[in-house]
Amino acid sequence: MSTLITGIGELTTNTEDGPLRDAAVVLERERFAWVGPASAAPAADDRIDVGGRAALPGWVDSHTHLVFAGDRTAEFEARMAGRPYRAGGIATTVAATRAASDETLAANLARHLTEAQRQGTTCVETKTGYGLTVADELRSARLAASVADEVTFLGAHLVPAGMDADAYVDLVCGEMLDAVAPHVRWADVFCETGAFDEAQSEKVLRAAQARGLGLRVHGNQLGAGAGVQLAVRHGAASVDHCTYLSDNDIEALASSDTVATVLPACDLSTRQRLAPARALLDAGATVALATNANPGSSYTTSMAFCVATAVLQMGLSVAEAVYAATAGGARALRRDDVGIVGVGARADLQVLDAPSVTHLAYRPGVPLTFAVWRLGRPVRPPVFD
Repeated sequence: MSTLITGIGELTTNTEDGPLRDAAVVLERERFAWVGPASAAPAADDRIDVGGRAALPGWVDSHTHLVFAGDRTAEFEARMAGRPYRAGGIATTVAATRAASDETLAANLARHLTEAQRQGTTCVETKTGYGLTVADELRSARLAASVADEVTFLGAHLVPAGMDADAYVDLVCGEMLDAVAPHVRWADVFCETGAFDEAQSEKVLRAAQARGLGLRVHGNQLGAGAGVQLAVRHGAASVDHCTYLSDNDIEALASSDTVATVLPACDLSTRQRLAPARALLDAGATVALATNANPGSSYTTSMAFCVATAVLQMGLSVAEAVYAATAGGARALRRDDVGIVGVGARADLQVLDAPSVTHLAYRPGVPLTFAVWRLGRPVRPPVFD
């Protein structure tokens, strides 16, 4: 079964062939089979004319925490009243997640993934990290692996109450890692004051690397720290947050393959300064945009909100922000099949109810998602008036 989507007024491809005007694409099974001018489009089994609307790759959200239960509204209200964000708030979600049934966690995960997909997100990474026991981390990894595109082990999210930090790191690097490794592709560590120091973080990364997992790092969120340098030193695919960077950190990222993933919704929700995405791009670093969707510090699945924030408050152009939220996220996941519109790539496409991607920032907060296809199938079919 093939579908021709034609009448695309502006097509962002993230390839050397784009952007294209008056374009069309053919989806066949799970891949793009053809991309080019609408006037030259081949025949297909089905045909949809989107009437001059803009189309672009589906969002690639490379940093989320969607296996959780509970609510942290009170913490958010207190923070808006002036209480600073600290890493320890994670413990509230840990308690609720441990107490929840598999059915509750699975339903919550599915609800948030559906919410994200209907807003144009077609590739999602999500993490464990709200269990912090062998059994609960394994449960989280299994649930995530059943529905998410990419799964990351984040046992090193916080030291559980009542445990010695070094003893817990030994557990993470041993029995816990052994249990979850078959279900995940990545391992992460929260290298931050109040979580894990540099030596502990390095131990986690070395253990994960020895098990053949790719590496990610939460770093430099709450202040200057070792996270960026640690990530670069170990060849991590990404270091995420990057709120407080030195010139040396920016230079290290620019001269490496480690992607700087910035999380503007989190910066806003925690009332911190925004990550220096403009300086990173100017230095030559690769930047990704992601939501950091989680119940404590960034409870949003809206990549469009992150794109608008990056343009309006972080100094990125619309093209740079859209790239960071699609191809940039793909690079943070070491993938070349998503975040682009090209023959052979995964058929993930979103159409905006607007003539240009510029409207994502020009009309912030307006729901512009008109249609979404993921793996060649409609997640949100177009509805014409």
